[in-house]
Amino acid sequence: MIDETGQQLGVLSVREALEVARARGLDLVEVAPNAEPPVCRILDFGKFMYERAKKEKEARRAQKQIEVKEVRMRPKTGEHDIEYKVRDARRFLTAGNKVKVRVRFRGREITHPEVARDLLERVAALLADVSVVEQRPAPEGNSLLMVLAPAQKS
Repeated sequence: MIDETGQQLGVLSVREALEVARARGLDLVEVAPNAEPPVCRILDFGKFMYERAKKEKEARRAQKQIEVKEVRMRPKTGEHDIEYKVRDARRFLTAGNKVKVRVRFRGREITHPEVARDLLERVAALLADVSVVEQRPAPEGNSLLMVLAPAQKS
């Protein structure tokens, strides 16, 4: 058992530990139930929960949220337009976001998925310096989809 100042009080029975906690006007909290013997601590449980929630909230705030941006093209997209889309994707990747590159098919275009696959491979090659392919080109409904993640900086 550990008291509110961090001093070890030794091994006590549950009844004795509860009496000591009540005498000090605090709560008895089991902090390591799997230890042999289990470790309990005397503390103000409400204050403990408040501080723990505050730490968790601070940790969530410090976490960086990764957004997934999407770049859409078609198999017949022009060369200049592809360069423009690649430039946008590069900007998203350098900002730390993931990028979904989607080639949408309309009408009979879906009968030639190799055209879209070649386009996605070309985009991946153009962005190889700032990204890694997280998901290879895969069909999804009436489109072909590839996911790029930012490359780790060394």
